[in-house]
Amino acid sequence: MVVRSIGQSGRKPALDDLDKAIIKCLQADGRRPYAQIGRQLKVPEATVRQRAERLISRGVVQIVGVTDPLAMGFQQPALIGLKVDPGKLTEIADQIAALDEVTYVVITAGRYDLFCEVVCEDNEHLLRVLTDRFAGIDGIRSTETLVELRFVKESYQWGAR
Repeated sequence: MVVRSIGQSGRKPALDDLDKAIIKCLQADGRRPYAQIGRQLKVPEATVRQRAERLISRGVVQIVGVTDPLAMGFQQPALIGLKVDPGKLTEIADQIAALDEVTYVVITAGRYDLFCEVVCEDNEHLLRVLTDRFAGIDGIRSTETLVELRFVKESYQWGAR
């Protein structure tokens, strides 16, 4: 599980144009050979390898396999907004994050204290998650479930602006 705080790092990572170009290439295809990226960017493979490894070790880039939940047989994704008892926010966020069905958890400002995404096999599975798993977590005051009907856009290619 990756825990990140928005706006608390205090500084933007120092990325030059070559770093940004390498990131863009890896976002298009994370399995693309460094030699091929080097040819495209007109730099040695060793330079691409060293830069990419530095970006990975600094946590700027992750190379992972992203699955499509629908193709994997999970036909009922949903977003859930949660209101929780004051003083229990972090504890409840950690408990929600530990559930297998949960793919995404954020602490938010506004109407909800937490927002999460769950990926379930069907409506019955979603119902069990809500009535068994979430209901068993002390301190959740209320939830609102938004069933996802169609993915219009899901992208991890926001670049390195």
